[in-house]
Formats: sequence, structure tokens, C-alpha cells
Amino acid sequence: MDSGRAESFSDGVFAVAITVLVFNLLPIAQDTASSLHVATLLSHWPAFVAYGISFLTIGIMWLNHHTMLAQVSKVNRIVLVLNLFLLMGVVAIPFPTALVADHLTGSHSDHGQATVAAVTYGLVMMAISIGYAALWMYLAAHQAELGARRKVRTPRLTTLRFTAGNAGYLIGTLVALVNSIAALTIFGLLAVYYLFEHLPEQPGSEPGDGTTWPDDATELS
Repeated sequence: MDSGRAESFSDGVFAVAITVLVFNLLPIAQDTASSLHVATLLSHWPAFVAYGISFLTIGIMWLNHHTMLAQVSKVNRIVLVLNLFLLMGVVAIPFPTALVADHLTGSHSDHGQATVAAVTYGLVMMAISIGYAALWMYLAAHQAELGARRKVRTPRLTTLRFTAGNAGYLIGTLVALVNSIAALTIFGLLAVYYLFEHLPEQPGSEPGDGTTWPDDATELS
């Protein structure tokens, strides 16, 4: 299958997931229907913070997903399966976002609920991060079969930079057991980390059939 078809399907999934996030903000409008004050809006800060982090996270995931699939001209069944598992995690992001929006407060009485919400958020992010790592490593290991647009001779450092977020999400999830707000801060910083390019950029219009590459093929490390 042409990689463009898989990317188009994935784009639709990302679009739905990122749009659903705004539904978590609609109850705030109902809550302030009778009396709209700045203090009332500020009392819902967890919802706004969770929305911002999740929106940026999904958007950046979409950018990196596009970069990954741009490396190859076709995909096989294994790539499609790995991609489905990855998308399953992406569309789940609105769920922990809603949990954080509803339960992330600073009061001692809600500490247990805030912890569960933040840990759930971290677990979903860890699952997605693992899915990204698995997909990228498979693409890098089967370049010729998938019609790589340019050869990745030494992908180890690139893979390390791209998958470093796995450790970050694990740390954030463990921190969530103690301090949910600190954990959410870590998740936000990880979104900023992935905003920068850690994968090779799309190789322009240079076609490749995955069988041969020029001697000066770019080394991605």
C-alpha cells in the first residue's frame, strides 16, 4: 500500500482526537451561564491546562507521524498494525484529559483522585510513546522493503533522541504518585521536547524505490 493512504487515514484520526478535546471545555460554559466572572473561569484552570497540553501533544504527534511516514514510499501489513495500535492510544488522549480537568485540584481531599487522573494520563502517554518507538524502529530496520526515500545508515542516535520521551513519561507517571501538578508539568515539557525535530526531515522530492541509494546517501544519526 502507498504510504500516502496510510498517512491520510491517520490524519483523519488525529483530526478527530484533537477536536474532541474541546468537548471537555463545554461544561465550563454551562457552569458560568448564570454568572460569568473571571474568578469562576480561573477555578477551572485544570481544564484549560489539560486542554493546552493535550492539544499541543496531539499536534506535535501528528507532525512527527508525518515525518516518519514521509521516510518511506509504501507500507506493509506490519506497519499498518503498528500504526493502528499507535492511533488507538492517540484517540484515547481526550479520556485522561477529561479526568485531569475534573480532578486535578490543589485540595488535600482530592489528592487521591488527582493522582489517579495524572497517573492515567501518564500511562496513556507511555503507551503512545512505545507505539511511536516501535513504528520508527520497524521503519528504520526495513528501509529497502518499504521503499525508503533515503537510506538511514546509522539510525541509533536518531532513535535514541526520538524515544527519549519514553523515560520522560515514565518519570512523569511516577512523579504523579506524589505530585499530580508536577507530573502534568513534566508532560508539558515533553510536548515541548518533541516540538523540536528529532527525526530526519522529509527528503524533498527525491524519489526512491528502496533498492539502491547513492554513495553519499544521508546518514541520519
